[in-house]
Amino acid sequence: MHALDELDLAILTAMHEHQRAGILELSRQTKVARATVQARINRMEQSGVIASYDPQIDVTAAGFDVQAFVTLEIAQGALDAVTAELDAMPGVLEAYATTGSGDVLCRIGADSHAGLQAVLLSIDRTGSVVRSHSVIVLSTVVPRRSMPLLRTLTPAGTAKAPAYRDPR
Repeated sequence: MHALDELDLAILTAMHEHQRAGILELSRQTKVARATVQARINRMEQSGVIASYDPQIDVTAAGFDVQAFVTLEIAQGALDAVTAELDAMPGVLEAYATTGSGDVLCRIGADSHAGLQAVLLSIDRTGSVVRSHSVIVLSTVVPRRSMPLLRTLTPAGTAKAPAYRDPR
């Protein structure tokens, strides 16, 4: 776990607001030396705070305009098996082990209702799934995001970069 300070949050905000910016531009945005920005980014990558630089792909715009959330009840002790089975299915966009009435929550994408049905049938055919319940997505109300949550953090101490001044 990495405790984020004011400078880390400023760098993450700049990265979010200027997604194609390089280190030099991030340095200008945060008014901190380029080497400091690079070191902070490296540290956040190594600690897992920055998990990826993959582009956010809108599967709907790419032609997969049918999505559903599927709650799975799985056989006792079958989490590893169901993880491998779901990972092998291209239509499973993400899956999470959960508490509550279901054991796993999946987000499924398909190019049509028939495609969605094919993915659901594949899931139901696995030996690990006892029961499934699906809900079709009509529209996105709040897209995937993380910055609003990060902005609620109380930064850990002050930034060590002497020239950094929090612009708030």
